[in-house]
Amino acid sequence: MAADKLAVTRATFDEVILPVYAPAQFVPVKGKGSRVWDQQGKEYIDFSGGIAVTALGHCHPVLVEALKTQGETLWHTSNVFTNEPALRLASKLIAATFAERVFFANSGAEANEAAFKLARYYASKRHSPYKSKIIAFHNGFHGRTLFTVSVGGQPKYSDGFGPKPADIVHVPFNDLDAVKAVIDDHTCAIVVEPIQGEGGVMPATVEFMQGLRKLCDEHQALLVLDEVQSGMGRSGKLFAYEHYGVTPDILSTAKALGGGFPVSAMLTTNEIASTMSPGVHGTTYGGNPLACAIAEAALDIINTEAVLSGVETRREQFVTALKALDAKLDLFSDIRGKGLLIGAALKPQHAGKARDILNAAAAEGVMILNAGTDVIRFAPSLVIEPTDIEEGMARFAKAVEKVLS
Repeated sequence: MAADKLAVTRATFDEVILPVYAPAQFVPVKGKGSRVWDQQGKEYIDFSGGIAVTALGHCHPVLVEALKTQGETLWHTSNVFTNEPALRLASKLIAATFAERVFFANSGAEANEAAFKLARYYASKRHSPYKSKIIAFHNGFHGRTLFTVSVGGQPKYSDGFGPKPADIVHVPFNDLDAVKAVIDDHTCAIVVEPIQGEGGVMPATVEFMQGLRKLCDEHQALLVLDEVQSGMGRSGKLFAYEHYGVTPDILSTAKALGGGFPVSAMLTTNEIASTMSPGVHGTTYGGNPLACAIAEAALDIINTEAVLSGVETRREQFVTALKALDAKLDLFSDIRGKGLLIGAALKPQHAGKARDILNAAAAEGVMILNAGTDVIRFAPSLVIEPTDIEEGMARFAKAVEKVLS
């Protein structure tokens, strides 16, 4: 260890980091597979996946090798130049999806920012500068830039930052009639998560998604799918739109795309991309060779029958354990989601206890998430070992019993 390496603790956070997070009281320092260890050497089973990011667990050997190999070759050139890992990754994403063009960025918010800008730009170039309305949904979440947080349907994240971008309309999720009431010829796009993540792990219905596609076609609007959280195998298919029998016009992905390394992508068609030209949009780090090499390795593993088919098997193990716990404690009103994005909604008598359960779970050695105050969220590795699920759910059950006792 370097002599000048600064000793830090959880208390250091309160002294040096902007107070926009409320992290757990332990500090993780090492991870392997679905196990994590803190500064004191305590072990945790990770059911949070870095919020659906570490889809192949911690320090997957193939991703580590990609990091080392590319890290010794070429890190960054900027978009003044292209690079081989970006071209390979884009080609593989196109081969695996509806897309014909890809834009790389660094985060889900940046991918969504690009998607929303593209939707408006396309409408202005192909139709009218007045065709700028975006329809989005209550309880949606699309990022933390001013544009994306405004399209997101949660005022608690968007209020207090001054004037918001105009011409954004929010309606209830899974309510097709509400969309019909507001869509018109000025609408450029409908923006939707196939599975609302922060909004409570709420999947769209097939009828709703297919209805949105039809409405977009009727009004010459674009269907923009935010698959930042639901994409990259999380639902049991590479992207969740495949469950619905619809094809989007624009799709964003991030989180699990790099398996833990920051990278994101916006996917679209040749026709929509053709309105763009050099300088209209961009990013300094997006598509850098280091990020794309790791993402390519992650995609190669995730987009296989072995991994994707295993998602549903693992989901069944989680759901079975949650139902057994519910039968014992009368805990959940609903267990929902798709694949390994699972939401367990607390019954009214346990309302507001999701955070208490999260903290108690950490004390028992299992890392989970919440989605609001009343939903427990699980987003583990897509390749988590069944023994880890079994042991982690036993620890989770102990935590819940302590909270309710």
